Amino acid sequence: MKKLIFVSLIFIALTTGCRSLTSVTTIGPNNSFILGNNEHGSYTVNLKNISSIDITVHQTPINGGEHSSQIVRPRQKIKVNVDKNMVLKIDNKSTKSVDVALKVVGDTNLSMGYKN
Repeated sequence: MKKLIFVSLIFIALTTGCRSLTSVTTIGPNNSFILGNNEHGSYTVNLKNISSIDITVHQTPINGGEHSSQIVRPRQKIKVNVDKNMVLKIDNKSTKSVDVALKVVGDTNLSMGYKN
């Protein structure tokens, strides 16, 4: 009986504590992809720029502002830890579309959208 309870607790911990999502996202010319513009917990993003154009990544509070900007070069990978109720904004300031590979771990109840 103790083994069954232990195995059940491990199963619950693994299935509820390891939430993640994976995506390849295309961002149009002079556009931005916004991740987490809603109330949420913290999350981590593993991002890879799979295009031939630089992109810029920022964190912003839900109510505005901008900080922690960094340029991500082609084929470069970065890891971004995003705090509770913060937005991750990925900017494409070029005249061509770009693709980014994303793996999000943590709170995945995040809004996602584009903004010109």
